[in-house]
Amino acid sequence: MSSAVEHPQQSDVDVEVPGVVGSGLRVPLITGGTAEYANLDHGASAPCLTAVRDAVDALLPWYASVHRGAGFASQVCTRVYESARDVLRRFVGARRDDSVIFTRNTTDAVNLLAAAVPDGTSVVVFDTEHHAALLPWGSEVRRLGIPASADEAVRALDEALADCPEGPKLAVLTGASNVTGELWPVAELARVARRRGARTLLDAAQLAPHRPVRIAELGVDHVVLSGHKLYAPFGAGALIGRADWLDAAPPYLAGGGATRAVPDDGVIDWNTGPERHEAGSPNTVGVHALATACRVWSEHAESIIAHEDALLIRLRAGLRDIPGLRELSLFGPEHARVGVVSLTVQERDAGQNGDAGQARDPGLLASALSAEHGIGVRDGLFCAHRAVRHLLAGSGAQRALRVSIGLGTTTEHVDRFVDALRGLLLDGPSSRYALVEGGWVPEHDPRGFPAALN
Repeated sequence: MSSAVEHPQQSDVDVEVPGVVGSGLRVPLITGGTAEYANLDHGASAPCLTAVRDAVDALLPWYASVHRGAGFASQVCTRVYESARDVLRRFVGARRDDSVIFTRNTTDAVNLLAAAVPDGTSVVVFDTEHHAALLPWGSEVRRLGIPASADEAVRALDEALADCPEGPKLAVLTGASNVTGELWPVAELARVARRRGARTLLDAAQLAPHRPVRIAELGVDHVVLSGHKLYAPFGAGALIGRADWLDAAPPYLAGGGATRAVPDDGVIDWNTGPERHEAGSPNTVGVHALATACRVWSEHAESIIAHEDALLIRLRAGLRDIPGLRELSLFGPEHARVGVVSLTVQERDAGQNGDAGQARDPGLLASALSAEHGIGVRDGLFCAHRAVRHLLAGSGAQRALRVSIGLGTTTEHVDRFVDALRGLLLDGPSSRYALVEGGWVPEHDPRGFPAALN
């Protein structure tokens, strides 16, 4: 069946970057045989770094409860868990007194902060945000429209904050769009927020795997991120930033670890600091994995950025040569971005092959790319429905196709994707597909799942 041979990744700029688990994985094709898996869906979840896997393997024999355990293994795990806070603090360039609270992921981290904002806080959010940052806020939320430029985004935030009533204010910002990959003017937005007396939350889920994040330099107050996008898919994320709102709020979860004392009768004495919001047995393995990924990323940042930039240039150049494709963009094709590209296919005739016209459907394209070419991409609205619908307006399309690159991507993967997409759009799929429960699947699919995972 499928196998994986791990090897270092090499880029067009001749730099070596950290390896990932599953590099060289071969997947079955419905046309027969196998192909090396081209993972072009890093924007959803990134593969595990080999260094992270090794770090997890090294910890597992010592796994035990953290905090208050007298056993030596418990002391080891407590030290591993608590030292990870310092790693995360350095990774995002946090201030010395910033709190580091471990969560499940970015969504969990944003919901934690949303539960902690003072009553009456005016929250300002752009409609471009991922649902994780768009949806958790209460009735005081003010949603801003889709800006046509970075400058317009700064002006819109300034005007919205100026119009907010007296009281606490919070501006929710994204670092890099999970739809287009475009970088947002975070420092400028944060400067406007400070001038208007507002705090800022930076959603760095899509930014942190591709660019350095520096809280103090950017001037933001809180940062959230996910391990599964940072090559540490073990169920940990983090909320990092100012502690006062968090210390004043009720515990996010009520339970063991969140309390100093529980009297027989009377008021519970809740902890302050990270423990207040980390009740229950924590995900020590996931936190260790996340800290390891952050450490490795920081050590190889220049090479990682050069590797991804070279692949992104190659990808976009190849796509420009395919007739009928339109790359989605908020701020224009020349705006700085990370390795995320979303596409639609313009209306065209079916041509000689009647199925070719059907291939405009991003869902069918994604299914055929996987089944016939061993390529993993994503189609849909990418948990950013308002942003994608705005970008698709007037095109007739209901969904988009997204390609996202990272440490598991090679030049061969990019070239194979471009060639396969061109072929699908010109000639249509080589097999027939059917719509089943809203998704395209091959009418005949002889592929089996790995026996060890059945």
